[in-house]
Amino acid sequence: MKTLVKTFAAAALIAVSTFAMAAEGPGAKTTKANINLSTADFALEHYVVVTTEGQSAGVEQLFAEDFNQKIQTTHAHSNSRSEVVKSLKKQKGEKLNCTVSTDIIEESADYMVAKVTLKFENFTKTDLVTLERAGDDWKVSKSINSYK
Repeated sequence: MKTLVKTFAAAALIAVSTFAMAAEGPGAKTTKANINLSTADFALEHYVVVTTEGQSAGVEQLFAEDFNQKIQTTHAHSNSRSEVVKSLKKQKGEKLNCTVSTDIIEESADYMVAKVTLKFENFTKTDLVTLERAGDDWKVSKSINSYK
């Protein structure tokens, strides 16, 4: 009888462990991607890839803790860092059908302002991006979007 109880207990434990691992999903225990953000150019390039090509690797690493996004339309709207990160993660793998150009407006040793222009078939999105040095890495600290 004791052997039967131990067998059922072991089977239950295996079943619970299997269901718990399946609930985590594949890759749940993988480490976060470490993206090279050692220069402003690398950080800007990664920002463009994340926002236009649906790449979500390193998205948390890219944005400063106090990041803020403003969208200028008929009604101005702001998004916090967590809202933008969540939105970009949902867009994983979705590539925008647009032409991208970047222009550096201002650059110093610890600061860069860039203009990222996305030309779609029927409209143009202009994104003024501010990047700042944070220790050894560069982070996107602000983004202002407008549409034409």
